[in-house]
Amino acid sequence: MTKLALILGDQLSLEMSNLKYLDKEKDFILLAEVRSESSYVKHHKQKIILIFSAMRHFARELEGQGYRVLYTKFDDPKNTHSISAEIIRNCQNHNVSQILVTKPGEIRLLQELENLRQKIDIRFFEDERFFCSNAEFNNWAKGKKELVMEYFYRNMRIKSQILMKENKPEGGKWNFDKENRSPLKRYVSSQAMLDSNSRCVASAQQSLGPKNKTDKLFRFSRIKFELDDITQEVINLVEKEFSDYFGETNEFAYAVTRKDALKAFDYFLENNLANFGDFQDAMLEGESFLFHSIISPYLNIGLLNSKEVCKKAEEYYYQGKAPLNAVEGFIRQILGWREYIRGIYWRFAPNYLEKNFLEAKNNLPQFYWDGKTNMNCLKNVINSTIKYGYSHHIQRLMITGNFALLTGVDIKQIHQWYLAVYVDAFEWVEAPNVIGMSQYGDGGIVATKPYISGGAYINRMSNFCKNCQFDVKTNDQENSCPFNYLYWNFLIKHQDKFKNNHRMAIAYKNLGNMSDKKRQDIVTRSNNFNTDY
Repeated sequence: MTKLALILGDQLSLEMSNLKYLDKEKDFILLAEVRSESSYVKHHKQKIILIFSAMRHFARELEGQGYRVLYTKFDDPKNTHSISAEIIRNCQNHNVSQILVTKPGEIRLLQELENLRQKIDIRFFEDERFFCSNAEFNNWAKGKKELVMEYFYRNMRIKSQILMKENKPEGGKWNFDKENRSPLKRYVSSQAMLDSNSRCVASAQQSLGPKNKTDKLFRFSRIKFELDDITQEVINLVEKEFSDYFGETNEFAYAVTRKDALKAFDYFLENNLANFGDFQDAMLEGESFLFHSIISPYLNIGLLNSKEVCKKAEEYYYQGKAPLNAVEGFIRQILGWREYIRGIYWRFAPNYLEKNFLEAKNNLPQFYWDGKTNMNCLKNVINSTIKYGYSHHIQRLMITGNFALLTGVDIKQIHQWYLAVYVDAFEWVEAPNVIGMSQYGDGGIVATKPYISGGAYINRMSNFCKNCQFDVKTNDQENSCPFNYLYWNFLIKHQDKFKNNHRMAIAYKNLGNMSDKKRQDIVTRSNNFNTDY
């Protein structure tokens, strides 16, 4: 019996469970670049480049391992542009009698393959790249009124024994989040350093230098990889076939092989991990990367493994190369949040995608697509997204997400925007983060309160407000920061839903101290707000 193993664009790992059952002498592996996967939303051009180029490089790696690879390029005249149709076509061409599939990460694709199962013998395998299986997550969630990530994270720490000492957390605490909220405002322009040995370029920055004894001199940087012939060929393809899609291509510098992805992670460990903890929530004008690892695209397509990443970071703590708050904060994002979000997605899919607790229905502003707004924080984050297909988690949550929540943007529109514009966005990880965490669309499954703020938070954690035409310190003037009055308007509009939420008690107490005239002025100003700003 001849078998065929399907490898999807986010399964680019030799550790995929379906590969274990192949006979290299007679079985096949199929990878296919198809329009149905590249166009269900208008993905960022760099996202398509990353996946197609990584797929082509991985196919070459598989061949080097002795596998027989069937590869369908996007512009192949025989391409049917459907995963199911490509499976059927290759089965017929090579007399294949069984398909081996590691379960896809997204519900729509799993449903497509389950429908195909009525025509072809398909054997499904669990995706073993994660710490926690879906069955294990459901077992943990069973009977709980609230699915609090913190408690799930503690279970994962105990199970994995990462940052544990005699079954207790290192440092005596599970979570050092309160130590990871420092702003970082003083810096100079980007510089460039060429590393000829690693075939990469690092863009680096420094602060203005110490003004007093307590100030520190910082350097933060991003590793950039040069384009090889395969990647350049894919860029040309994307510019031709996806010319009207979101984003730019000229700044593409992501790793497209496991070797380079490991190099990117090692670069983060050596150069940025030590400062990542303190400044992981900081934002700077014109700067997208700061001390962040930028490895989520590699984790999500399979070039890196979450288990190896967490263990390496843990080693840096035990070797004294990075402080505990930095290492724990980094590991929590992967071992805790990433695993938790995946569990939420599969526990509540597919109905989760229809949730809209606040009945948000307004259209997404055009500036989310072109960056043309006078609000400096939004302009910076969106233009960074256009340029790199990236912005870090606080920019996504407290700038673009915060604004969409305050203005009542339709859940499906903002969900599809996030799914389209970020290179690391796959529905299993994006949807719960946006629908649940960012937009409170699930009514409190993921977040215990809406993540909203006025301009004061943005001003504290960034330097965006310094060069903005709006006044961050007022909410009742013609040039007041829109975040300020939109924040209070949100509290007024949804008072019945949140007035008894203990985490919002102070906000509603302050709202209660406002005069009726002040409240009405906020409502009027918000209703007249024009998102063409």
